[in-house]
Amino acid sequence: MAKKVLVVDDEMDMRIFITTLLETNGYKPLSAVDGEEGLVIARKEKPVLVILDVMMPKESGINMYRQLRNDPELKEVPVIMLSALSKKTFFHSQKMLDNYREEQIPEPDAYIEKPAEPEELLAAIRKSLE
Repeated sequence: MAKKVLVVDDEMDMRIFITTLLETNGYKPLSAVDGEEGLVIARKEKPVLVILDVMMPKESGINMYRQLRNDPELKEVPVIMLSALSKKTFFHSQKMLDNYREEQIPEPDAYIEKPAEPEELLAAIRKSLE
């Protein structure tokens, strides 16, 4: 049975690109348009991996990521952040939130800046699922 991978991105082109890449490499893609929908699907479907955009309307990837890490059933699911936001900016924002909320959230399994190369994304997916 194919492993379920959840793709959360508000851009349709990115969702199509990533779900196609997943399908052609033997995974079963699930997709959501924002973090709110992403959390509902993650809790229901229990994917083996989440590929998550940072900047989205409604529920941002940053909030969804923190909710996944605080969810007893989903905290072990690997997460690959995929964003136009620079890695440095993302990690800085996480550190500020950790300090503000007085919680330590572990770093995502991978952080890839858009535009992502298919080979780079596939390598990160495989590494996260090892």
